[in-house]
Amino acid sequence: MRGDGHAGSLTAFVLAVLAFFVAMVGTTLPTPLYPLFEQRYSFGPLLVTVIFAIYAFGVIAGLVLFGNLSDQLGRKPVLLFGLVVSAASAILFLLAGSLAPIYVGRIVSGVSAGIFTGTATAYVIDLAPDGRRRFASFIAVFANLGGLGTGTLLSGLLAQWVPHPLRIPFAVDLVLVAAATAGLLLAPETVSRGASSFRLQRLGVPAEVAGIFVRASLAGAAAFAVSGIFGSVAPEFLGLGLHRHSPALAGLLVFVLFVMSVSGQALVVRLPNALEVGCGLLVGGVGLLAVALAADSIEALFASAAVGGLGQGVIVGGGLASIAERAPAERRGETASSFFVVLYLGLSIPVIAAGVAINYTSLRSAGIGFCAGVGVIVLGVLASLRRARSRA
Repeated sequence: MRGDGHAGSLTAFVLAVLAFFVAMVGTTLPTPLYPLFEQRYSFGPLLVTVIFAIYAFGVIAGLVLFGNLSDQLGRKPVLLFGLVVSAASAILFLLAGSLAPIYVGRIVSGVSAGIFTGTATAYVIDLAPDGRRRFASFIAVFANLGGLGTGTLLSGLLAQWVPHPLRIPFAVDLVLVAAATAGLLLAPETVSRGASSFRLQRLGVPAEVAGIFVRASLAGAAAFAVSGIFGSVAPEFLGLGLHRHSPALAGLLVFVLFVMSVSGQALVVRLPNALEVGCGLLVGGVGLLAVALAADSIEALFASAAVGGLGQGVIVGGGLASIAERAPAERRGETASSFFVVLYLGLSIPVIAAGVAINYTSLRSAGIGFCAGVGVIVLGVLASLRRARSRA
């Protein structure tokens, strides 16, 4: 049961948002550092994509294992555990002397993100000042995606301008996690603790929502696949194709994508047929990415991040809204969880496939092929959405 007595406390709301933000910052710190990891441990793009993608399996594990737990134990214990897990990931990277701790650190980081994605969103909404839940939902999205983008920018800037670029970003992250933990300890609990019985987060799709679920999930998985490419091999392309060996520039590139994704989610309420608009934007984004790869254009690469990020935000926000509108209230949670599981599979499997293709062809050829594949899928979803709308 939710305790509403604390709703409206601005300080508690801010502390919850900051904890969410800091947890997500830690998950993207490695992104601009992948070329440096490659140099240190002598591996290629395929292993980069694997190291990046195993994070998504950690997120799925966090969602499924811990998705229901905060309703029984309370929000704070689950989120505090998530911050401990986030700190463990930072320590693994900080002390890493081989690839093994890096693999484990990425999985652990994903588990932390999975814990925070659902529980911190619910906690921020619980603490909405004056009960403004719609506003709180947007702030939760901002904390999530804004944290992801800030992690890449922070890490890139630190790697560019301070010594020990593979250590310092994670040391800074530990300080941030400690501060977030202290703040979270001061915030109130919003759920009355009941009898605890561990159960996995149910996954399922009600029959009445199956059609829109398939379309939204395919588009969302494609959008996450694009962000996965930017988060894994785009720093490699900046170095090899564009001869820009700058962690700060790599961090800025992914930061642009996530900032535009936040903007896209904010636009959803103003857009009729948001999913269709998002699909059109994503096709434009992958088209620009193909141009960037073919012409070695940094301008097209940043434009692709901006347009593709905007499309991702509109697709995810519009898809989730469409599913929530049609799903029965008692199954809304499991349907939303199923949606995010599909999205995170999109973040991992296509990225690993791209890494395999790069290993056997080249970064440019594999990247253009990836863009073509994503474009075909999203155009197919767009055509299906328009047919469904015309029939309705």
